[in-house]
Amino acid sequence: MKCNGLRNYDFFRAEEEGLEALRAPGVIGVPRPLAVGTDESQGISFLLMEFLQPEKKIRNYWEVFGRELALLHRTGTSGLVSENGALCFGFQSDNYLGASRQMNTPKTCWTEFFRDCRLRPQMRMAEKKLDIETGRKCEVLLNRLDTILAEPEFPSLLHGDLWSGNAFCGPDGKAWIFDPAVYVGNFEAELAMTELFSRYPDTFYQAYNEVNQIDRGYEERKDLYNLYHMLNHFNLFGGAYLRSVRQILNHYV
Repeated sequence: MKCNGLRNYDFFRAEEEGLEALRAPGVIGVPRPLAVGTDESQGISFLLMEFLQPEKKIRNYWEVFGRELALLHRTGTSGLVSENGALCFGFQSDNYLGASRQMNTPKTCWTEFFRDCRLRPQMRMAEKKLDIETGRKCEVLLNRLDTILAEPEFPSLLHGDLWSGNAFCGPDGKAWIFDPAVYVGNFEAELAMTELFSRYPDTFYQAYNEVNQIDRGYEERKDLYNLYHMLNHFNLFGGAYLRSVRQILNHYV
């Protein structure tokens, strides 16, 4: 059971919604949420999930993980988010990336979604703490985003925060994913996050590519996707992440 103060109930509501969305395709291990709610007598909100006892990793753990994540990204997103019947990027409601609210307003254009629902909100939160030159480069980047990003062939259901700490070996010896910030987006953004803090082994990406081909241009775009996470860390945890923010901006601007 995860618990927090009463006022943080919406964090757990959003997490339950995300877990259920990831579980629905049945292609990768995701903990089953059992209950979400509040206990006013204890002054808490909570999320209760099934308990999973880790076991020894299967021999081809990383290859299976890569293939299963690729299958998740290819399962289709019909019914998850739409605008006038068209498949969109976003989600059925806003949720959270760590303690930051994550905007999921549906957009039919990936570049527009990533600009207006990912980078721009984080830049606005950071602007009072940024120097003038860094703030200027943020605006320049937003205005030229459509010259850098590519529209994907199809939208993908994403975990949304898949760094190495949000995956573990479950009772079947395979990777299970948890603590999501779910939305429908470009699968490249998910892959970029897996490389941010502690890159997965090469065998993971090779197996992923066998199921869902990674475009050559991804290598040039991945740092831009991770700017979203670096800005979020800067907004949540302070100046230690400012150097990374500046390095990414300097690369693209």
